[in-house]
Amino acid sequence: MDYLPIFCQLQNRSCLLVGGGEIAVRKARLLMEAGAKITVNALDFHEQFQCWGDLKQLSLVQGSFSPELLDEQWLVIAATDDDEVNKQVSLAAEQRRIFCNVVDAPEKASFIMPSIIDRSPLIVAVSSGGRSPVLARLLREKLEATLPQHLGKLAEYAGHLRQKVKQFYSTVTERRRFWEKLFIQDRLAQALANKDADQVEQLTENLFEQPLDARGEVVLVGAGPGDAGLLTLKGLQQIQQADIVVYDRLVSDDIMNLVRRDAERIFVGKRAGYHCVPQEQINQILLEQAKKGKRVVRLKGGDPFIFGRGGEELETLYNADIPFSVVPGITAASGCSAYSGIPLTHRDYAHSVRLVTGHVKDGTELDWDSLAGERQTLVFYMGLSQAGTIQQELIKRGMPADVPVAIVEQGTSVNQKVVSGILSELSILAKQANSPSLMIIGSVVSLREKLNWFS
Repeated sequence: MDYLPIFCQLQNRSCLLVGGGEIAVRKARLLMEAGAKITVNALDFHEQFQCWGDLKQLSLVQGSFSPELLDEQWLVIAATDDDEVNKQVSLAAEQRRIFCNVVDAPEKASFIMPSIIDRSPLIVAVSSGGRSPVLARLLREKLEATLPQHLGKLAEYAGHLRQKVKQFYSTVTERRRFWEKLFIQDRLAQALANKDADQVEQLTENLFEQPLDARGEVVLVGAGPGDAGLLTLKGLQQIQQADIVVYDRLVSDDIMNLVRRDAERIFVGKRAGYHCVPQEQINQILLEQAKKGKRVVRLKGGDPFIFGRGGEELETLYNADIPFSVVPGITAASGCSAYSGIPLTHRDYAHSVRLVTGHVKDGTELDWDSLAGERQTLVFYMGLSQAGTIQQELIKRGMPADVPVAIVEQGTSVNQKVVSGILSELSILAKQANSPSLMIIGSVVSLREKLNWFS
């Protein structure tokens, strides 16, 4: 281990910052956030330092560096653009046994500044020992994506509960289970963030009243249209906390690779004309696993509330008094149109967009007269097998036969394929595509020639 990672308590402790430029400003912000009493020494000062000095938030000493400035300091940061001055600061600090950081010169420093993730009181620091700051920053960004924003609120609240938990549970194992249950409570974190004291108290009491193994719940997560980069941060957090992930065919392999490795995976894939698992059985799987105390993520392609039957699944859970929550996803219409260079609305072409299912419930008929209206974009989900009917009904209701259309297959993925033409060709075009595909009908499709950036 090249460095011993430590966290310094600098509240009201004197620290010296040598340098007055933009880099020094960034270091000063960190010291101020840590509550340090800062003295800044430089020949000239950035205007931000002048502002802080006028507000008495730090002290300014204009002039050349002098070793006497290190007297009574806890640590020092050398952040000038003069290597010789930085070296003088480092040597003077070494003689006084004061920890010194030299910006961009870790070999001359006795401590280095890591990349920081601040979820106070939870702090995560990432360092490459000064060898690769860019790599440390990239790792920090990845960790930022996996740590909920309200995690710090939960950590702070846990501190207030420690004594009560110790009194309530007699064994270390019981306490550990309680804390595990608390730290995955999204509702509690949200209530803390909203400063909703009544909700916080109610949720906390529920945690103490429930048996430790009775923490079953279901989170309905939209996985987006295919590209793993379109999965939301909250969706990523949920699939990495799940005990069980129930997923379907529209969830890409790239997204499934992000699921926690030790989570159980249950495939309930569906495709047009064939259901591996009937919807009623999927509902029962969610119900049974949650009753076992499992944290279940129901992972669905696109957005679960747009032709995803997510509402039906949640109704089953509601009727059984199983707690649930929903993380929306980017729906296929948004993802496929954007990756195809087709804006769904445009001031010159379409003032509205209609999302339509190609498979309606038995005995239900689409409002074709309304769908054939002008200056709108139609997006048909699951419509390949109905392409002939869609073409016939729209033209019969007055939509021009030469209206541009596009069929997007495996949208947003590296295998994306777009077949385009006009409405009178729709049934023929549909034979050139496979499921899953999305149909886009409207004048906006003509913009693809200019805006097609992905392929």
